[in-house]
Amino acid sequence: MSNSPQVIWLNPNPSWRRFHRPLMQYLSQTRVLAEWEYSQTADEPSSLDIAVNLLDEYLCTLNQPVHLIGHSTGGTVGLLYSRRHPERVKTLSLLGVGCHPAIDWQAHYYVQRQLLPCSREMLLGQMVRSIVGSCSWEDTKLGIKILEADLLRSPSPHSLYHRDHISPAGVAVPLFVCGSRGDTIVDRRQLQGWIPWLKRGDRLWEHPGNTHVFHYFDPNSVGDHIRSFWQYHAQTCFLHPQAA
Repeated sequence: MSNSPQVIWLNPNPSWRRFHRPLMQYLSQTRVLAEWEYSQTADEPSSLDIAVNLLDEYLCTLNQPVHLIGHSTGGTVGLLYSRRHPERVKTLSLLGVGCHPAIDWQAHYYVQRQLLPCSREMLLGQMVRSIVGSCSWEDTKLGIKILEADLLRSPSPHSLYHRDHISPAGVAVPLFVCGSRGDTIVDRRQLQGWIPWLKRGDRLWEHPGNTHVFHYFDPNSVGDHIRSFWQYHAQTCFLHPQAA
């Protein structure tokens, strides 16, 4: 098997790596998988465009189109990239990304910062429970540290004074969208909002869980659906190469 990556996991949220590792390890059993990581510095503006441009610099060094996968902001980076450079993308898999892709946990957080008269730590604790579900105080404290780091290092385009917007639209490459039925960050309405934009061969799957990091708690089931999607398109390209 070639050592050239076949799958690129997009991770512009380095502090979230622990949530992605189980699924990455499961998928890497059958595909050569690489992780692309971006972490903005304090001197950089919070910009998805910078992340997309840096991703393009990397993918231009590869000799073939690849499968892109991303959760939340990582998925949004993959979506924006696939709209600009579909020729370099074999398929795109979005986890926890709604039809309005800019809506992420930070968008919810900053809205609540304006509306709720509570401390930053208390609000971040509430966000931890929204993302991972009920957990112990020790796990909540760890989650707060993860979210604090994400506020500093993620290219999510939101702030206390501005919430960005990305209009709903499809993408030319084969698309797999996966979300959790009970997710309060990307709710079911946001997930179902993809339906008008799906092409023939695209897939939308609702995981029966109720967390934003459903792939962390059930990597095998999520991984099997992604593999099935890849296999379907591999067979389609084999049978109808002119459509590839």
